[in-house]
Amino acid sequence: MTPVLEVRGLVKRYGAATVLDGIDLRIDEHEVVTLIGASGSGKSTLLRCVDLLEEIDDGRILLDGADVSDPRAGQQALAAAQRRMAIVFQAFNLFPHLTAAQNVALAPRVVHRVPAAEADARARELLGRVGLAAFGGAYPDRLSGGQQQRVAIARALAVRPRLLLLDEITSALDPELVGEVLAIVRGLAEGGMTILMATHEMGFAKQVADRVSFLEAGRVLESGPPEQVLGEPVEARTRAFLARVIAAGRMG
Repeated sequence: MTPVLEVRGLVKRYGAATVLDGIDLRIDEHEVVTLIGASGSGKSTLLRCVDLLEEIDDGRILLDGADVSDPRAGQQALAAAQRRMAIVFQAFNLFPHLTAAQNVALAPRVVHRVPAAEADARARELLGRVGLAAFGGAYPDRLSGGQQQRVAIARALAVRPRLLLLDEITSALDPELVGEVLAIVRGLAEGGMTILMATHEMGFAKQVADRVSFLEAGRVLESGPPEQVLGEPVEARTRAFLARVIAAGRMG
């Protein structure tokens, strides 16, 4: 079966610094893969490269078997590939001058040329799905951090992505708001969404992920089922990282 996403030998450099050093990764349809590792290990850069927001220095990124990282493909092919993915960042990045519903409907209307009535109806549906049916007319500054992040997730879902990328989406939230956002992601996973997610929430990764990949210094040091990577890691550096996580009370 052709994977939804395949990353082969991905290298990304910023000047003399190598941030990603030969990353290999595969995500099959309906699979949830979580990226774990310390800050600076390359998780966010990997997600940005997959979403084609960063040019890569070596390697290949394949979406449904097609190489979407080949610069010879041109801007039109790049844009077409990006339209099949959606990314949610730890910073909500909502447009402050638009309501929640307008934020959600914007990309379908402008990028995907969906008729306004259809895009607005889809926005209302998605806001209901993330528990914000009553907040469609609210502007971002009237919403809590957890509510803003749920709007951001709804906005990503509005484009019906083949692959959903989530970059530390709970990191900017107060602890009491983390659960409400993770509950949305859990529901998406149970519904069959294909997800690549960077997270510090180990308990969530253990419950929801099909596979966990541990990154350190831009390399995947260990990858496998969550019960193995999080419960019986092979690599000493994975064990050391998890010990720090447990000490910080984030294992769940």
